[in-house]
Amino acid sequence: MAKCGACGPGYRSPRDAMQGNKEEIVYVPCIYRNTAICKPDYLATIDVNPKSQTYCQVVHRLSMPNLRDELHHSGWNSCSSCYGDPSKQRNRLILPSLISSRIYVIDVETDPRAPRLFKVVEPRDLSEKCNLANPHTSHCLANGEVMISTMGDPNGNGKGGFVLLDGETFEVKGNWEQDGHAAPFGYDFWYQPRHNVMISTEWGAPKALIDGFKIEDVQAGLYGHCLHVWDWAKHTRVQTIDLGQEGAIPLEIRFLHNPAAAEGLVGCALNSSVFRFYKTEQGDWAAEKVITVPSKRVQGWILPEMPGLITDILISLDDRFLYFSNWLHGDIRQYDISDTRNPRMVGQIFIGGCILKGGPVTVLEDKEMKSQPEACIVQGTRIWGGPQMIQLSLDGKRLYVTTSLYSGWDKQFYPDLLREGSAMLRVDVDTEKGGLKIDESFLVNFGKEPDGPSLAHEVRYPGGDCSSDIWL
Repeated sequence: MAKCGACGPGYRSPRDAMQGNKEEIVYVPCIYRNTAICKPDYLATIDVNPKSQTYCQVVHRLSMPNLRDELHHSGWNSCSSCYGDPSKQRNRLILPSLISSRIYVIDVETDPRAPRLFKVVEPRDLSEKCNLANPHTSHCLANGEVMISTMGDPNGNGKGGFVLLDGETFEVKGNWEQDGHAAPFGYDFWYQPRHNVMISTEWGAPKALIDGFKIEDVQAGLYGHCLHVWDWAKHTRVQTIDLGQEGAIPLEIRFLHNPAAAEGLVGCALNSSVFRFYKTEQGDWAAEKVITVPSKRVQGWILPEMPGLITDILISLDDRFLYFSNWLHGDIRQYDISDTRNPRMVGQIFIGGCILKGGPVTVLEDKEMKSQPEACIVQGTRIWGGPQMIQLSLDGKRLYVTTSLYSGWDKQFYPDLLREGSAMLRVDVDTEKGGLKIDESFLVNFGKEPDGPSLAHEVRYPGGDCSSDIWL
């Protein structure tokens, strides 16, 4: 845990974070919902220190006390936004459950290599106190509270609200947003206090996506295509930016890490585009498309055209590189964003996907590639699924990748993934000229878990990382 004598958790600045300690363990939620295994989801602790005798091994598994939670993303009770408060510690991992609506609070202080359950926030607390459900992204706030975005109401309808937890007791305090200001849909969010702004994104109505994807639900208006701009001080929604169909299903959103920056990037899944959002001279916010991944015309798939499906994006701590995953096409891309209006692709690597050579899908027309990629095999193990969650090391030189998106969609698009289990890989990054290469020495095969193959999702570092920490 990076600290200085009279400082709080995290780092003084993004640049300082890049000089932080190299990661030695990571926490990864693993899911059994929708698989043939009737076991609780669990939090895996994985040794990623090459000098350790347990390198690339799951060294601890903390099983949740309930079934079918669908653990998903995680966050911290405090992060670099609390750096100026020496009374704060980064010692609790916040672990929301996307489907059950429980929120688990995990003690990672007593033994970081063997986390233990500290508290369970039950769904009724979210329902009765906030009229919210399906929690997703959690961020710590500078005042010590924890803020969690939600995707729905207790009836499965879309509702983009925010739950506040007390930072000490983790009791539900109520809604962050003012009455009547919840968005139609919710998903991710990021705040930038120097500009008095928070921006949130939209996935879809939980009742529509719970068991799979139907294109008819998009046409029926059950999936989102907007960014919502909030007054950070007043907790009110002040603007909605409609990205249109090109920006349908905007998921992960990232401001630049520089706390003075008034711009960022958001990955839009359905039509595989990246939009730059920015503050205008008039003081409101706007968005423009800066990257498009062309769909591929295919045969043997559920639709005649296959989008890349951008499902996760990251920005390096020096704000130089953007990374994102195309879960269906199977590639991770690296872009130089020195000019955020004109990103330039400098790296690409394929890790699985739906368009592999010799597979059931034939690509009939491809605007980018001349041939279909080969299957990804690491240490003799076939990698199932496609690259999904990504996490970058603080120094920007290592990119960790897992292959499960969400069990309901895994089951639909990659049924082999549920039988064989997901994987975690590491990609070496060229931070000078750009470039990506699989580290063949690193593989965590979740198909070999003691209770059977599991679906591994987001990667989180104990000391904070580029998707958990916000600087003020």
